[in-house]
Amino acid sequence: MSSAHSQQRVLSGMRPTGRLHLGHLHGVLKNWIVLQHQYECFFFVADWHALTTHYSDPRILQESVFEMVIDWLAVGVDPNASSLFLQSRVPEHAELHLLLSMITPLGWLERVPSYKDQQEKLRDKDLETYGFLGYPLLQSADILIYKAAHVPVGADQVAHVELTREVARRFNHMYGREPDFAERAEQAVRKMGKSAVREFAVLRTAYQQDGSQDALESGRALVNAQQNLSGSDKERLLGHLEGSGKMILVEPQALLTPAAKMPGLDGQKMSKSYNNTIALREPLDQVQKKISTMPTDPARMRRTDPGDPSKCPVWQLHEVYSDLTTRNWVQAGCRSAGIGCLECKRPVIDAVIAELQPIQVRAAEYEKNPDAVRAVLAAGSERARETAVRTMDDVRQAMGLNYR
Repeated sequence: MSSAHSQQRVLSGMRPTGRLHLGHLHGVLKNWIVLQHQYECFFFVADWHALTTHYSDPRILQESVFEMVIDWLAVGVDPNASSLFLQSRVPEHAELHLLLSMITPLGWLERVPSYKDQQEKLRDKDLETYGFLGYPLLQSADILIYKAAHVPVGADQVAHVELTREVARRFNHMYGREPDFAERAEQAVRKMGKSAVREFAVLRTAYQQDGSQDALESGRALVNAQQNLSGSDKERLLGHLEGSGKMILVEPQALLTPAAKMPGLDGQKMSKSYNNTIALREPLDQVQKKISTMPTDPARMRRTDPGDPSKCPVWQLHEVYSDLTTRNWVQAGCRSAGIGCLECKRPVIDAVIAELQPIQVRAAEYEKNPDAVRAVLAAGSERARETAVRTMDDVRQAMGLNYR
Protein backbone atom coordinates (compact mmCIF):
# COMPACT_ATOMS: atom_id res chain seq x y z
CA MET A 1 0.00 0.00 0.00
CA SER A 2 1.40 3.40 -0.93
CA SER A 3 1.71 6.26 1.52
CA ALA A 4 -0.48 8.31 -0.77
CA HIS A 5 -3.31 5.89 -0.03
CA SER A 6 -2.72 5.85 3.71
CA GLN A 7 -2.89 9.65 3.85
CA GLN A 8 -6.47 9.40 2.56
CA ARG A 9 -7.60 6.60 4.85
CA VAL A 10 -9.91 6.86 7.88
CA LEU A 11 -10.62 4.18 10.48
CA SER A 12 -13.44 4.30 13.01
CA GLY A 13 -15.41 1.73 14.97
CA MET A 14 -18.26 1.28 17.39
CA ARG A 15 -18.97 -1.32 20.04
CA PRO A 16 -22.12 -3.33 19.27
CA THR A 17 -24.75 -2.10 21.70
CA GLY A 18 -27.87 -3.01 19.73
CA ARG A 19 -30.23 -0.43 18.32
CA LEU A 20 -28.83 3.09 18.19
CA HIS A 21 -30.36 6.39 19.28
CA LEU A 22 -30.27 10.03 18.26
CA GLY A 23 -27.08 10.57 20.27
CA HIS A 24 -25.24 8.08 18.03
CA LEU A 25 -26.71 9.71 14.92
CA HIS A 26 -25.62 13.24 15.80
CA GLY A 27 -22.43 12.30 17.64
CA VAL A 28 -20.91 9.76 15.22
CA LEU A 29 -22.93 8.63 12.23
CA LYS A 30 -23.55 12.00 10.59
CA ASN A 31 -19.80 12.55 10.67
CA TRP A 32 -19.18 9.14 9.07
CA ILE A 33 -21.62 9.99 6.29
CA VAL A 34 -19.57 13.10 5.44
CA LEU A 35 -16.19 11.38 5.76
CA GLN A 36 -17.12 8.46 3.48
CA HIS A 37 -17.20 10.89 0.54
CA GLN A 38 -13.89 12.55 1.46
CA TYR A 39 -11.65 9.62 2.40
CA GLU A 40 -11.22 5.89 1.98
CA CYS A 41 -13.17 4.82 5.08
CA PHE A 42 -13.14 1.63 7.11
CA PHE A 43 -15.96 1.46 9.68
CA PHE A 44 -15.97 -1.61 11.90
CA VAL A 45 -18.07 -3.36 14.51
CA ALA A 46 -15.79 -3.66 17.54
CA ASP A 47 -17.12 -7.00 18.77
CA TRP A 48 -13.83 -8.01 20.42
CA HIS A 49 -13.82 -4.73 22.30
CA ALA A 50 -17.31 -5.50 23.58
CA LEU A 51 -15.91 -8.63 25.21
CA THR A 52 -13.40 -6.62 27.26
CA THR A 53 -16.26 -5.46 29.49
CA HIS A 54 -19.10 -7.87 28.63
CA TYR A 55 -17.22 -11.16 28.33
CA SER A 56 -19.62 -12.92 30.73
CA ASP A 57 -22.67 -12.44 28.48
CA PRO A 58 -21.66 -13.19 24.88
CA ARG A 59 -25.22 -14.14 23.88
CA ILE A 60 -26.11 -10.52 23.26
CA LEU A 61 -23.34 -10.00 20.74
CA GLN A 62 -24.81 -11.44 17.57
CA GLU A 63 -28.17 -9.72 17.88
CA SER A 64 -26.54 -6.44 18.88
CA VAL A 65 -24.19 -6.53 15.88
CA PHE A 66 -26.92 -6.85 13.27
CA GLU A 67 -29.25 -4.36 14.95
CA MET A 68 -26.47 -1.79 15.01
CA VAL A 69 -25.42 -2.33 11.41
CA ILE A 70 -29.05 -2.03 10.24
CA ASP A 71 -29.08 1.43 11.85
CA TRP A 72 -25.77 2.34 10.17
CA LEU A 73 -27.19 1.46 6.77
CA ALA A 74 -30.56 3.09 7.44
CA VAL A 75 -29.05 6.48 8.29
CA GLY A 76 -26.93 6.53 5.14
CA VAL A 77 -23.57 4.89 5.86
CA ASP A 78 -22.96 3.56 2.35
CA PRO A 79 -21.25 0.18 1.83
CA ASN A 80 -20.42 1.28 -1.72
CA ALA A 81 -18.55 4.33 -0.42
CA SER A 82 -16.93 2.72 2.65
CA SER A 83 -16.00 -0.69 4.02
CA LEU A 84 -18.25 -1.92 6.84
CA PHE A 85 -16.85 -4.96 8.60
CA LEU A 86 -16.63 -7.08 11.71
CA GLN A 87 -13.44 -6.81 13.76
CA SER A 88 -13.48 -10.54 14.55
CA ARG A 89 -13.68 -11.42 10.83
CA VAL A 90 -10.19 -9.92 10.37
CA PRO A 91 -7.92 -12.01 12.63
CA GLU A 92 -4.93 -9.88 11.67
CA HIS A 93 -6.18 -7.36 14.26
CA ALA A 94 -5.46 -9.94 16.95
CA GLU A 95 -2.07 -10.90 15.49
CA LEU A 96 -0.88 -7.31 15.34
CA HIS A 97 -2.20 -6.73 18.86
CA LEU A 98 -0.14 -9.69 20.07
CA LEU A 99 3.04 -8.53 18.32
CA LEU A 100 2.65 -4.94 19.52
CA SER A 101 2.18 -6.23 23.07
CA MET A 102 5.75 -7.56 22.90
CA ILE A 103 7.19 -4.05 22.60
CA THR A 104 4.68 -1.83 24.44
CA PRO A 105 5.68 -0.80 27.98
CA LEU A 106 3.12 -1.71 30.62
CA GLY A 107 3.13 1.84 31.97
CA TRP A 108 1.83 3.18 28.66
CA LEU A 109 -1.37 1.19 29.11
CA GLU A 110 -1.84 1.95 32.78
CA ARG A 111 -1.69 5.70 32.17
CA VAL A 112 -4.45 5.77 29.53
CA PRO A 113 -7.08 8.01 31.20
CA SER A 114 -10.05 5.80 30.35
CA TYR A 115 -8.45 2.76 32.06
CA LYS A 116 -9.02 4.04 35.61
CA ASP A 117 -12.14 5.94 34.57
CA GLN A 118 -13.89 2.83 33.23
CA GLN A 119 -12.88 0.80 36.28
CA GLU A 120 -14.64 3.40 38.44
CA LYS A 121 -17.76 3.57 36.24
CA LEU A 122 -18.12 -0.21 35.88
CA ARG A 123 -17.46 -1.29 39.45
CA ASP A 124 -20.14 -3.95 39.15
CA LYS A 125 -18.01 -5.81 36.62
CA ASP A 126 -14.74 -7.68 37.20
CA LEU A 127 -12.33 -5.72 35.02
CA GLU A 128 -9.13 -7.06 36.55
CA THR A 129 -8.39 -8.84 33.27
CA TYR A 130 -5.54 -8.79 30.79
CA GLY A 131 -8.02 -8.01 28.02
CA PHE A 132 -9.31 -4.88 29.73
CA LEU A 133 -5.80 -3.60 30.46
CA GLY A 134 -4.78 -4.28 26.88
CA TYR A 135 -7.84 -2.91 25.08
CA PRO A 136 -6.16 0.45 24.25
CA LEU A 137 -3.43 -1.51 22.49
CA LEU A 138 -6.07 -3.49 20.60
CA GLN A 139 -7.47 -0.11 19.54
CA SER A 140 -3.99 0.80 18.31
CA ALA A 141 -3.80 -2.42 16.33
CA ASP A 142 -7.25 -1.66 14.83
CA ILE A 143 -5.88 1.62 13.49
CA LEU A 144 -2.35 0.58 12.53
CA ILE A 145 -3.40 -2.55 10.63
CA TYR A 146 -4.99 -0.25 8.00
CA LYS A 147 -2.18 2.34 8.07
CA ALA A 148 -4.94 4.88 8.61
CA ALA A 149 -3.73 8.46 8.69
CA HIS A 150 -6.89 9.84 10.31
CA VAL A 151 -9.04 8.68 13.22
CA PRO A 152 -12.22 10.67 13.94
CA VAL A 153 -12.50 11.07 17.71
CA GLY A 154 -13.90 13.39 20.32
CA ALA A 155 -11.56 15.29 22.62
CA ASP A 156 -11.87 12.57 25.29
CA GLN A 157 -10.40 9.97 22.92
CA VAL A 158 -7.31 11.88 21.79
CA ALA A 159 -5.17 10.04 24.36
CA HIS A 160 -5.91 6.75 22.59
CA VAL A 161 -4.70 8.14 19.28
CA GLU A 162 -1.57 9.53 20.95
CA LEU A 163 -0.85 6.06 22.39
CA THR A 164 -1.19 4.65 18.88
CA ARG A 165 1.26 7.24 17.55
CA GLU A 166 3.76 6.31 20.27
CA VAL A 167 3.41 2.61 19.53
CA ALA A 168 3.90 3.17 15.79
CA ARG A 169 6.91 5.41 16.46
CA ARG A 170 8.48 2.80 18.75
CA PHE A 171 7.83 0.01 16.24
CA ASN A 172 9.32 1.98 13.34
CA HIS A 173 12.35 2.94 15.43
CA MET A 174 12.99 -0.67 16.44
CA TYR A 175 12.26 -2.41 13.15
CA GLY A 176 12.36 0.23 10.42
CA ARG A 177 16.13 0.44 10.14
CA GLU A 178 17.11 -1.87 7.34
CA PRO A 179 20.83 -2.67 7.47
CA ASP A 180 21.31 -0.84 4.15
CA PHE A 181 18.58 1.75 4.70
CA ALA A 182 20.69 4.82 3.89
CA GLU A 183 21.98 3.29 0.65
CA ARG A 184 18.48 2.20 -0.43
CA ALA A 185 17.08 5.62 0.41
CA GLU A 186 19.72 7.33 -1.73
CA GLN A 187 18.96 4.93 -4.57
CA ALA A 188 15.29 5.87 -4.28
CA VAL A 189 16.19 9.58 -4.36
CA ARG A 190 18.11 9.10 -7.62
CA LYS A 191 15.04 7.54 -9.23
CA MET A 192 13.27 10.90 -9.06
CA GLY A 193 13.75 13.55 -11.74
CA LYS A 194 16.58 16.07 -11.31
CA SER A 195 14.31 18.91 -10.24
CA ALA A 196 12.52 16.64 -7.75
CA VAL A 197 15.87 15.50 -6.32
CA ARG A 198 16.89 19.13 -5.71
CA GLU A 199 13.52 20.03 -4.22
CA PHE A 200 13.57 16.96 -1.94
CA ALA A 201 17.04 17.90 -0.63
CA VAL A 202 15.91 21.45 0.15
CA LEU A 203 12.76 20.31 1.91
CA ARG A 204 14.57 17.60 3.89
CA THR A 205 17.12 20.16 5.13
CA ALA A 206 14.38 22.66 6.00
CA TYR A 207 12.56 20.07 8.09
CA GLN A 208 15.50 18.36 9.78
CA GLN A 209 17.48 21.53 10.52
CA ASP A 210 14.72 24.08 11.07
CA GLY A 211 11.76 21.87 12.00
CA SER A 212 9.57 23.35 9.25
CA GLN A 213 6.24 21.51 9.23
CA ASP A 214 5.41 23.12 5.88
CA ALA A 215 8.57 21.58 4.45
CA LEU A 216 7.59 18.19 5.88
CA GLU A 217 4.13 18.32 4.30
CA SER A 218 5.55 19.54 0.97
CA GLY A 219 8.15 16.75 1.07
CA ARG A 220 5.50 14.10 1.69
CA ALA A 221 3.42 15.45 -1.19
CA LEU A 222 6.47 15.45 -3.46
CA VAL A 223 7.28 11.81 -2.62
CA ASN A 224 3.71 10.62 -3.04
CA ALA A 225 3.49 12.35 -6.44
CA GLN A 226 6.37 10.30 -7.87
CA GLN A 227 4.77 7.85 -10.31
CA ASN A 228 7.87 5.75 -10.96
CA LEU A 229 8.61 4.80 -7.33
CA SER A 230 7.48 1.57 -5.69
CA GLY A 231 5.57 1.63 -2.42
CA SER A 232 8.70 0.48 -0.55
CA ASP A 233 10.81 3.24 -2.09
CA LYS A 234 8.22 5.82 -1.08
CA GLU A 235 8.22 4.49 2.49
CA ARG A 236 12.03 4.74 2.57
CA LEU A 237 11.97 8.29 1.23
CA LEU A 238 9.40 9.34 3.80
CA GLY A 239 11.59 7.90 6.55
CA HIS A 240 14.65 9.59 4.99
CA LEU A 241 12.77 12.89 4.92
CA GLU A 242 11.88 12.62 8.60
CA GLY A 243 15.30 11.39 9.65
CA SER A 244 14.02 7.99 10.75
CA GLY A 245 13.98 4.58 9.15
CA LYS A 246 11.48 3.04 6.79
CA MET A 247 7.93 3.87 7.88
CA ILE A 248 6.32 0.47 8.36
CA LEU A 249 3.38 1.62 10.49
CA VAL A 250 1.76 5.00 9.89
CA GLU A 251 1.41 7.42 12.80
CA PRO A 252 -2.27 8.45 12.72
CA GLN A 253 -3.63 11.90 13.41
CA ALA A 254 -6.72 12.54 15.52
CA LEU A 255 -9.45 13.97 13.34
CA LEU A 256 -11.31 15.95 15.97
CA THR A 257 -15.06 15.83 15.59
CA PRO A 258 -17.43 18.46 16.98
CA ALA A 259 -18.69 17.65 20.45
CA ALA A 260 -22.03 15.86 20.28
CA LYS A 261 -24.81 18.31 21.08
CA MET A 262 -27.59 15.75 21.34
CA PRO A 263 -29.14 15.99 24.82
CA GLY A 264 -31.26 13.31 26.39
CA LEU A 265 -34.84 13.69 27.44
CA ASP A 266 -33.72 14.90 30.88
CA GLY A 267 -31.10 17.36 29.65
CA GLN A 268 -28.14 15.08 30.38
CA LYS A 269 -26.09 13.50 27.60
CA MET A 270 -28.26 11.02 25.72
CA SER A 271 -27.27 7.56 26.93
CA LYS A 272 -28.91 4.18 27.43
CA SER A 273 -27.45 4.08 30.93
CA TYR A 274 -29.47 7.21 31.81
CA ASN A 275 -32.66 5.83 30.23
CA ASN A 276 -33.16 9.14 28.41
CA THR A 277 -32.88 8.14 24.76
CA ILE A 278 -34.95 8.27 21.60
CA ALA A 279 -34.04 5.25 19.50
CA LEU A 280 -33.73 5.60 15.75
CA ARG A 281 -36.43 2.96 15.32
CA GLU A 282 -38.62 4.15 18.19
CA PRO A 283 -42.32 4.01 17.20
CA LEU A 284 -43.24 7.54 16.16
CA ASP A 285 -46.18 7.74 18.55
CA GLN A 286 -43.74 6.92 21.35
CA VAL A 287 -41.38 9.64 20.12
CA GLN A 288 -44.21 12.14 20.35
CA LYS A 289 -45.18 10.93 23.82
CA LYS A 290 -41.59 11.06 25.12
CA ILE A 291 -40.99 14.61 23.96
CA SER A 292 -44.45 15.77 25.05
CA THR A 293 -43.79 14.58 28.60
CA MET A 294 -40.26 15.97 28.87
CA PRO A 295 -39.61 18.08 31.97
CA THR A 296 -39.44 21.84 31.40
CA ASP A 297 -38.35 24.88 33.38
CA PRO A 298 -39.63 24.15 36.93
CA ALA A 299 -40.53 27.84 37.29
CA ARG A 300 -43.39 27.35 34.83
CA MET A 301 -45.89 25.79 37.19
CA ARG A 302 -48.81 27.35 35.31
CA ARG A 303 -49.36 28.32 31.69
CA THR A 304 -49.18 32.00 32.65
CA ASP A 305 -45.79 31.70 34.43
CA PRO A 306 -42.83 33.07 32.43
CA GLY A 307 -39.85 30.76 32.01
CA ASP A 308 -36.16 30.66 31.14
CA PRO A 309 -35.27 28.46 28.13
CA SER A 310 -31.70 27.99 29.40
CA LYS A 311 -33.14 26.00 32.34
CA CYS A 312 -35.30 23.78 30.11
CA PRO A 313 -34.11 20.51 28.48
CA VAL A 314 -36.47 21.16 25.56
CA TRP A 315 -34.45 24.25 24.64
CA GLN A 316 -31.40 22.03 24.09
CA LEU A 317 -33.40 20.08 21.51
CA HIS A 318 -34.38 23.35 19.82
CA GLU A 319 -30.67 24.15 19.54
CA VAL A 320 -30.22 20.93 17.56
CA TYR A 321 -33.39 20.91 15.46
CA SER A 322 -34.82 24.42 15.14
CA ASP A 323 -33.85 27.28 12.85
CA LEU A 324 -33.12 30.78 14.09
CA THR A 325 -36.66 32.00 13.57
CA THR A 326 -38.12 29.18 15.67
CA ARG A 327 -35.50 29.62 18.38
CA ASN A 328 -36.26 33.33 18.62
CA TRP A 329 -39.98 32.47 18.86
CA VAL A 330 -39.23 30.07 21.72
CA GLN A 331 -37.08 32.59 23.59
CA ALA A 332 -39.65 35.37 23.35
CA GLY A 333 -42.69 33.17 23.95
CA CYS A 334 -41.24 31.30 26.95
CA ARG A 335 -39.90 34.39 28.73
CA SER A 336 -43.19 36.25 28.28
CA ALA A 337 -45.45 33.22 28.91
CA GLY A 338 -46.80 33.89 25.42
CA ILE A 339 -46.57 30.20 24.54
CA GLY A 340 -47.14 27.09 26.62
CA CYS A 341 -44.70 24.22 27.05
CA LEU A 342 -46.66 21.86 24.79
CA GLU A 343 -46.73 24.57 22.15
CA CYS A 344 -42.97 24.97 22.50
CA LYS A 345 -42.38 21.22 22.09
CA ARG A 346 -44.41 20.91 18.85
CA PRO A 347 -41.65 22.08 16.43
CA VAL A 348 -39.20 19.67 18.06
CA ILE A 349 -41.62 16.77 17.79
CA ASP A 350 -42.22 17.55 14.13
CA ALA A 351 -38.49 17.86 13.37
CA VAL A 352 -37.50 14.64 15.14
CA ILE A 353 -40.28 12.67 13.44
CA ALA A 354 -39.31 14.13 10.06
CA GLU A 355 -35.73 12.98 10.65
CA LEU A 356 -36.68 9.50 11.82
CA GLN A 357 -39.37 8.61 9.26
CA PRO A 358 -37.05 7.96 6.26
CA ILE A 359 -34.54 6.18 8.51
CA GLN A 360 -37.25 3.83 9.75
CA VAL A 361 -38.46 3.11 6.21
CA ARG A 362 -34.94 2.08 5.16
CA ALA A 363 -34.40 0.09 8.36
CA ALA A 364 -37.60 -1.86 7.74
CA GLU A 365 -36.27 -2.99 4.37
CA TYR A 366 -33.10 -4.35 5.97
CA GLU A 367 -35.10 -6.00 8.75
CA LYS A 368 -36.99 -7.93 6.05
CA ASN A 369 -33.74 -8.90 4.33
CA PRO A 370 -31.09 -9.86 6.92
CA ASP A 371 -29.08 -11.62 4.21
CA ALA A 372 -28.41 -8.21 2.66
CA VAL A 373 -26.87 -7.05 5.94
CA ARG A 374 -24.75 -10.20 6.15
CA ALA A 375 -23.62 -9.64 2.56
CA VAL A 376 -22.55 -6.06 3.36
CA LEU A 377 -20.49 -7.25 6.32
CA ALA A 378 -18.99 -10.17 4.37
CA ALA A 379 -17.90 -7.94 1.48
CA GLY A 380 -16.58 -5.24 3.79
CA SER A 381 -14.70 -7.77 5.91
CA GLU A 382 -13.09 -9.23 2.80
CA ARG A 383 -11.91 -5.79 1.63
CA ALA A 384 -10.64 -4.97 5.11
CA ARG A 385 -8.76 -8.24 5.37
CA GLU A 386 -7.02 -7.71 2.04
CA THR A 387 -5.56 -4.50 3.44
CA ALA A 388 -4.76 -6.03 6.82
CA VAL A 389 -2.93 -8.96 5.25
CA ARG A 390 -0.63 -6.60 3.34
CA THR A 391 0.24 -4.73 6.53
CA MET A 392 0.97 -7.94 8.39
CA ASP A 393 3.30 -9.05 5.61
CA ASP A 394 5.30 -5.86 6.23
CA VAL A 395 5.19 -6.33 10.01
CA ARG A 396 6.27 -9.98 9.92
CA GLN A 397 9.14 -9.20 7.56
CA ALA A 398 10.30 -6.33 9.78
CA MET A 399 10.19 -8.52 12.91
CA GLY A 400 11.97 -11.45 11.32
CA LEU A 401 8.85 -13.63 11.18
CA ASN A 402 8.75 -14.03 7.41
CA TYR A 403 10.17 -17.53 7.01
CA ARG A 404 9.42 -18.06 3.36
